Amino acid sequence: MNTILLKNTPDDIKAAAKIIKDGGLVGMPTETVYGLAADALNGKAVAEIFKAKGRPMDNPLIVHIADFSDIQRFNLVSEIPNNAKILADRFWPGPLTIIMKKSAVIPDEVSAGLDTVAIRLPSHPAARELIRQSGTVLAAPSANLSGSPSPTSAAHVMKDMCGKINAVIDGGTSDVGVESTVITLASDIPRVLRPGGVTAEQLKEILGDVEIDSAVLNKLEDGQKAASPGMKYKHYAPKARVILLKCSDDEYINYVNKNSGKGVAALCCDEDIPLLNTQVFSLGRRNNYTAHAHRLFDELRKIDEHGDISVVYSRLPSVDGVGMAVYNRLIRAAGFEVIDLEKI
Repeated sequence: MNTILLKNTPDDIKAAAKIIKDGGLVGMPTETVYGLAADALNGKAVAEIFKAKGRPMDNPLIVHIADFSDIQRFNLVSEIPNNAKILADRFWPGPLTIIMKKSAVIPDEVSAGLDTVAIRLPSHPAARELIRQSGTVLAAPSANLSGSPSPTSAAHVMKDMCGKINAVIDGGTSDVGVESTVITLASDIPRVLRPGGVTAEQLKEILGDVEIDSAVLNKLEDGQKAASPGMKYKHYAPKARVILLKCSDDEYINYVNKNSGKGVAALCCDEDIPLLNTQVFSLGRRNNYTAHAHRLFDELRKIDEHGDISVVYSRLPSVDGVGMAVYNRLIRAAGFEVIDLEKI
């Protein structure tokens, strides 16, 4: 298959929409990461997403809409909870996915057999225009090979998906840099299943009582079905082994320097660079977790591109604010391998 790189122009978006209408796959820019889009109401087309990514079929997908009215227009859910309207008024368009009880029009390929559907209204103009031009709603997980770092540029998508999908729209670099926050309204108390650019603190401010699912910061329990994308055991991982260090800033520097050598790198902060004697990949200024989220996947991909890095040491981030999203991605990239230097 020849993968076409399209521009963010009306004509090229129209061409991409025709691909969607014909049952094809398009790499779509969003403000979070690039998505791999197909007609969400066409189970056969959605199945091709899993094939292209090498993604397990038990991992549900997010349905992307262009306007809030699309939920009723396409009859996506059995009912719209009042909390969904409250959240949409505050955070849509934007990096928030809302899970509700699905209707019968949602194919099992999208919901992974669950009785719920995840819905998001992206803020990227090209994404919304593609949805409108396609005349449907779009299922779109991240446009990368399953388990690898998510793509934040068209170049990332082309590297992973060239020859596997029909086209990629180049809409520039993603602003947020990590996938959307996912909150389910299908439980008695709203519950965050995946953290992202919309923080738990912001959600609690709007809704009051909000729970954080245990799988956000910990492994999914054996036999537990993923209720949201990104809940699987290992995800977002470069080829290099990622090891997280629970430690102070000084302990981090000392440990990495002590264990430096061929094939060793540090995923660090700008302030660490002059203190480390190994290859460094920086996420930005210390405690600026918005910047860390924006740069995380790009730096993980640069580690792979370096070619000779086998081990990467990163500090375990805070779980406050956007830090929770960085923590969630890093802990999965590391396969939950954490060294607690405070106990050594």
